[in-house]
Amino acid sequence: MLRSLPHPDEQALGGALRYRAVVDALEEFFDASGARAAAYGPQYVELWRELRRNTTGGKLFRPRMVIAAFDGFGGPNDDAAGAVPWVGAAFELLHTALIVHDDVIDRDFVRRGKPNISGTYRDRARAAGVSEQDAEHRGLSAAVVAGDLALFYAYRLVDRSGVDEARRGRLLDLMDEALFASAAGELLDLDYSGAILIPTVDNILSMARLKTAVYSFEVPLKAGAVLAGAPDSVIQAMGDFGREVGTAYQIVDDLLGVFGDTEETGKSNTSDLREGKRTVLVAHAAATAAWAEMAPLFGSAELSEADAQALRAKLEQSGARAYAEDLLAQHVNRARAVLARPEVPESLRRELEPVIDIVLRRGR
Repeated sequence: MLRSLPHPDEQALGGALRYRAVVDALEEFFDASGARAAAYGPQYVELWRELRRNTTGGKLFRPRMVIAAFDGFGGPNDDAAGAVPWVGAAFELLHTALIVHDDVIDRDFVRRGKPNISGTYRDRARAAGVSEQDAEHRGLSAAVVAGDLALFYAYRLVDRSGVDEARRGRLLDLMDEALFASAAGELLDLDYSGAILIPTVDNILSMARLKTAVYSFEVPLKAGAVLAGAPDSVIQAMGDFGREVGTAYQIVDDLLGVFGDTEETGKSNTSDLREGKRTVLVAHAAATAAWAEMAPLFGSAELSEADAQALRAKLEQSGARAYAEDLLAQHVNRARAVLARPEVPESLRRELEPVIDIVLRRGR
């Protein structure tokens, strides 16, 4: 089941009633899809069940962006208010599609510490006696199908919202913007991950923005403003705010991936170093003299905890950590500057300030 109510700390990102409405919209969608799938056989029902499981359990962060912008601008009590849950659900389903496909690209079989769709189908095939190679292929193939379904129906949920034709057209254009940018970012990520030369900080940030920030922050915020009937100046401000806070989110993620407390974050602080992940920290360090000592360890599949600790120390010594923290502060300040613009009403400013706090709190 989807989480029924938000954690108290999350109440600031949209009202609990609208949050509950997004949950209900997703439940309704998956109930109907599962029932429809029954006519096509139990295997199809099971695929939809797995897609549902992989869409649930999170904080519904992207729908919260839609809700925050809508409520902050004082969205009207007309058909747009009823459309908010479905538009929020559309962005959550888009998120599912993109992470399912991303896991296929990365050949990852686990997410959030549990088997993802690829992992579930791989493990079932293994249990049935299928060879390791064929089991992995079966798992990845099932995930491609599931991701395709989620991607298509994300658009269909916008239609389901019942919003008027003018706003529907703008919302679909925004969905197009989100997907188009994310695909470009994914391609850059593929190029950078296999490159011998470490990309620059600007290249890393541009890739992260396209791959994640556009669909997670910029576009959902703009969509909420569109639903609320906000003028173009406010819609543009929401995109600018989303870009800055989304970049800050990625920088925090990079810092946590190396210096985070694993017990607090639930994420390894060694895997990024072992996998050779291109981050802001690494991009900065690669441009310093200290990189010659780091390069032999970075990206080693055999990286020990002792070696990882040595790498962390060298990243500190190179100034990479301080650089990333300063860069984070710059983007946070820019996000706050956007909220201070005269076209952004006070009610919207109050609604979005907690977004900055939540992004920063991830690193504490």
